[in-house]
Formats: sequence, C-alpha cells, structure tokens
Amino acid sequence: MARVNGPHRISRFGLVNAYLVEEDDGLTLVDTAIPRSAKALLEAAQELGKPIVRVVLSHAHGDHVGSLDAIREAIPRVEVSISARESRLLRVDKSLDPGEPEGKLRGSYPGVRSTPDRLLEPGDRVGSLEAHAAPGHTPGQLAFLDVRDRSLYCGDAFSTLGGVATSAKPNPRFPLPALSTWHRPTALRSAGRLRALEPTRLAPGHGKVIEGPGAAMDAAISRGS
Repeated sequence: MARVNGPHRISRFGLVNAYLVEEDDGLTLVDTAIPRSAKALLEAAQELGKPIVRVVLSHAHGDHVGSLDAIREAIPRVEVSISARESRLLRVDKSLDPGEPEGKLRGSYPGVRSTPDRLLEPGDRVGSLEAHAAPGHTPGQLAFLDVRDRSLYCGDAFSTLGGVATSAKPNPRFPLPALSTWHRPTALRSAGRLRALEPTRLAPGHGKVIEGPGAAMDAAISRGS
C-alpha cells in the first residue's frame, strides 16, 4: 500500500490501482481492481485501522470491478455506488443510449452479481468525493474529486503508467487504456473538463499518483488532440 499525502493507493502488480479514502466514519474504496484483489484491499484497510463502509466505482471494466463481489461477500453491508449509466454495464447490457456516439464498447465487461445500492449522477457526493462525468473511455465513467484536498480519482480518463496520458490516444509505453476506450473524442473532452477542476493531485487507475498535475495534464490533452 502506497500513501501519497491524501490517497492511499493499493497497486496490483504495479499495473492496476484501487484507493482507500479516509472519512470520519471509515473508508471509501475507490474501485476494486482485478479479481482476487480482495485480500490485499482488506489488509490495507486493516493497516489503516478503519472499516471499508462504501465502494465507489469509476466504471465497469473488469480491472476496476473485478473484486467487487468478493468485497461484498466479506462486508455484506458495504454501500456500492456507480453512475446510473454505467450500472447497465455491470449487467453486461452494452446497448447505447439515444444520442450517444456510435462505437464499439471495448475492454472487458465481465459483469458482477452485486447490485449497486446507489446510482450516481454528476454533482452527487459520496462522503467527501464529488462525482464528475468523465465519459469516453466508457459511456458512464465518473471521476471523483475529494472536496477537502482536491485529489482527483480519475478512473481511466488519465493514466500515468509510462507517462501522463489521456485515454484518447494510445501511449506507446502503456497503450491499454486507449485501446479499451469506447469513443476517443468524448474521452478527450472529458479530460479537458477534469483538468479545469484544477486538481492538486491526480490518482489514476493505472500508474502512480501525481502531485501538482496541471502541466502534465495539459501536455497529455495536447498530445491526444
């Protein structure tokens, strides 16, 4: 478990991240990483001495929801939240909404047995985390801004493994987020909106947490254009 000021990052094999966010009543788990990650996530919470009381999911790809069912089995009363749009993808319903750009839904959508307790819309709060729309990588991806310290948990809107990049254009050093992206122009617009939030740190689904990420985000957006 790596802690960078605010975020507590749990990295699986150096490739896939989940995060624990401390709240007064316990911990919020941001994403659940790949399958068979529950033990590591629960041990990280135990190190912090607080219970996991809620899970928020950025999107429904298998490397972000892979251990959700195992966490739910270990903590039956944990509250699970995801965007209303993305919740359909938890059921492997890949139909597009009217007006959404046509495009193949790429990446792994394994589905889960767990049913979300709360369906989020942009602007909703989960503890100290404020939900922000970040579609493009998937139709209903959300990013979460901690209103206390402005840490941005961005899902796959940005990655930092192999350098800061958006999911709008493959990064030769780590191309997987872009190769799993549904609609790249939408992903690029979302990256710009997240940059406008002026985050103090960027906590991505893949790669290390970046302090003072503004200039790096600007460069990544420019490369994605």
